[in-house]
Amino acid sequence: MHRRTLIGTALAAPALLGRAAQAQTRLRWAHVYETNEPYHTEALWAAQQIQQRTNNRWAIEVFPASALGNEPTINQGLALGTVDMIYTGASFAGATFRPIAVSNAPYVFRDYAHFMGYRDSELLREMFAGYNRQSGHSALALTYYGERHVTANRSIMRPEDMRGMKLRVPQAPLYLMFTRSVGANATPIAFAEVYLALQQGTVDGQENPLPTIQAKKFYEVQSHISLTAHITESLLTIVSGNTWRRLNDADKATFQQVLKEAADRATAEIRRQEQALPAWFEQQGKTVQRPDRAAFRAAAVPLHNDAAAGAGWTREQYDRLQAIGSRPG
Repeated sequence: MHRRTLIGTALAAPALLGRAAQAQTRLRWAHVYETNEPYHTEALWAAQQIQQRTNNRWAIEVFPASALGNEPTINQGLALGTVDMIYTGASFAGATFRPIAVSNAPYVFRDYAHFMGYRDSELLREMFAGYNRQSGHSALALTYYGERHVTANRSIMRPEDMRGMKLRVPQAPLYLMFTRSVGANATPIAFAEVYLALQQGTVDGQENPLPTIQAKKFYEVQSHISLTAHITESLLTIVSGNTWRRLNDADKATFQQVLKEAADRATAEIRRQEQALPAWFEQQGKTVQRPDRAAFRAAAVPLHNDAAAGAGWTREQYDRLQAIGSRPG
């Protein structure tokens, strides 16, 4: 009896070790956002859900606030194997597959409902497929990042108010389309360095959604927030090709489902926050301005299909985006 027990234990040991090894399969998810932002809190939620729904086969550690590098660096890390998953803006994904950056053209969306229609569209699915073919990675979800607004230490009500302004923009070419439309001087600076650049006067202003302006505390060193809503920003959730190929079909389905759920949760929270924040900023003593958006849009639209201004999509893709109907959020 004792011998049979020992044999049974010996036979079971490899299976136990195999399960333990599977539980130790760890992935690195990198992004540049703060720990109090919905992108990070929902990434933590997704990591917990994936571990639970895959019976502990995959454990994901989330690295926020540029801990593993700035946005260009973590995009490169997908191929280098230094990261397994990232959040990245559409313009950064556009460095690999240019058409996907169309959503970052200034005023390309009519409003939030138009963006939500695009988020559920066949056009976006085609954009994801094009990016996946070009990069070898897997774009799995799109999260609303918010409408980008300009901050400065002076009033900005019309495009001409930005002429000659040193404006910090992300390190991706398509943001130059907006600065070109208003005559500002684009100054690409890594996200983690923006606060200091504003504080020291290296730049005159920056542009980001209201939840980011709050989370990164840019309002502490800027007196005016102009609600230009010039870009409706979004983040792709991407899994590296090497990591994706390691997943079995059931786990791939789980990753897709959970990451989509996390994107939906973060999208709803960001929308809620940006609607409430103008009043909060005013309570902090900031000047919140409602500029002439029609004038800003009129300056930007002529550049939408100008390759010299950064357009990398076809006219057919652009027209399909414009034809998408609105979906209430």
